[in-house]
Amino acid sequence: MPLQPAITDLEQLKNHPAVAKLMAWNPAAVEGAKFDRDEMSIYLERSCIRDACVLLREDADCPFNYLADVTCVDWFPSEPRFEVVYHLLSISRKERVRLKVRLEGSSPALDSVTAVWPAANYFEREVFDLFGVRFSGHPYLRRLLMPEDWEGHPLRKDYPVEGYR
Repeated sequence: MPLQPAITDLEQLKNHPAVAKLMAWNPAAVEGAKFDRDEMSIYLERSCIRDACVLLREDADCPFNYLADVTCVDWFPSEPRFEVVYHLLSISRKERVRLKVRLEGSSPALDSVTAVWPAANYFEREVFDLFGVRFSGHPYLRRLLMPEDWEGHPLRKDYPVEGYR
């Protein structure tokens, strides 16, 4: 059975509960959306991530009350270079959504969502450690997996295979 093509038109996707809620709240915050293989991804403007997370967590119709993961993708050499990805779950509706924020490679920084979901603490530290993305407002942003004196961020695509010497 052939795969259905991805839907990227916001007009076609604005009936999805998460997209509808975010568009009603702040249309400028939503940079785009993609529905592909029964999975919804919403691209947000970087300054709105914390408020968007609060909005989706507290929505009575479709509460995305569980943060499953925060991760990052390095699209080097393209710009924007980084894409920070938040995987949310609505336990009551058994529905998932991805929030994505694109960041420039020169100084990747984003607001922390640890005030919204305390579980984001370790996820954000891991992204900081391995990709170098800074999370402002994080209560304890320091290396998690690599030694404190490690130079660089090993999951960046421009990181040398054998490390810095």
